Amino acid sequence: MRIRVLAAGRSRDSSIDALVARYLARLPWQVELREIEVRGCDDAAGRRRAEGDRLLAAVPAGATVVVLDGGGEQVTSEAFAARLEALSARGRGPLLFVIGGADGLDPRLVARADWVLSLGRMIWPHLLVRVMLAEQLFRAACIIRGHPYHRGDRAGWRR
Repeated sequence: MRIRVLAAGRSRDSSIDALVARYLARLPWQVELREIEVRGCDDAAGRRRAEGDRLLAAVPAGATVVVLDGGGEQVTSEAFAARLEALSARGRGPLLFVIGGADGLDPRLVARADWVLSLGRMIWPHLLVRVMLAEQLFRAACIIRGHPYHRGDRAGWRR
């Protein structure tokens, strides 16, 4: 499976970059992280639109687009893994995750998405979303392979 992550904004925090790299390096899949930075917009709506333009332009043809948005579908780690496995089995283009900037996502990206996914109802800093996505990708790989890293049932966290 080929996975790409498009993230609005540039990380200038080496500790966040290290956490993302730690999880991505452990994946059995090829993952490419590309940052899209927009400068010169003073208002949130203009910045969101400019980021949307740049992010949409970077979506490769044939990609399955998963947009991370607070209003999206909330799933368990097991359901996320099953969805990844199903998307991988289709054998289409890359699986593309899109992370918006601090001002949120342009509505055109949400409209373009094949899946709108939420990491929860709380608002997360867009840089931490990178870490959370990388960890969930690693967890999904472990679930798919039957690796003991994922212990949701045994840890008592299942609803």
